[in-house]
Amino acid sequence: MGTIELLGHPARLRIVHALRGGRTLTTAQLGALLPDVSKAMLYRHVEALATGGVLQVAEERRVRGAVERHYRLHEHRAGIDPDTARSLSKDDHRQAFATAMATMIAEFGAYLDRDNTDPSTDPVGYRQHAVWLDNEELLTLLAELKAVIAPRLTNPATPDRTRYLLSPILFPSEDPVLFPGEEPLLFPSEGPPGNSG
Repeated sequence: MGTIELLGHPARLRIVHALRGGRTLTTAQLGALLPDVSKAMLYRHVEALATGGVLQVAEERRVRGAVERHYRLHEHRAGIDPDTARSLSKDDHRQAFATAMATMIAEFGAYLDRDNTDPSTDPVGYRQHAVWLDNEELLTLLAELKAVIAPRLTNPATPDRTRYLLSPILFPSEDPVLFPGEEPLLFPSEGPPGNSG
């Protein structure tokens, strides 16, 4: 099973999220973090991720006659590289987006199911904004988001940190159609974002 297929299931993607930050966890510890996933399904998903090279066994211990494995992410296998992303078909993108949304729904449901949560006081946000941007403004926004988010992606999991799921979503929500009275948008000569070297 390739990385796209491995990460194409919400429960497996949630396991990957749980192990971010350099964490090393057992399947039982993962089960405590994903209580809505049955134990049998969790073991199957962990096994698939380990067999596919997304997870590595960090250590093994004997516990009451059984072998307890501690897993960590193989960071280079736990994501889709840019070349692979560029090769995806529209149907692949549709499926990947559906998986991402199903993962968000499952994670948010698990958050709401915990006894000690309160969306009115916790730092919870899921607003959607429609923004109008020309090419230069779009590139500036993307650079600013990258500058803010990227350095924090390498934060290690520590006792004083809480894991948050941050999922920026950006796509053109309509074709550039002119309505009466509107002026055409003029894009820079290099073309749409992502097409330049």
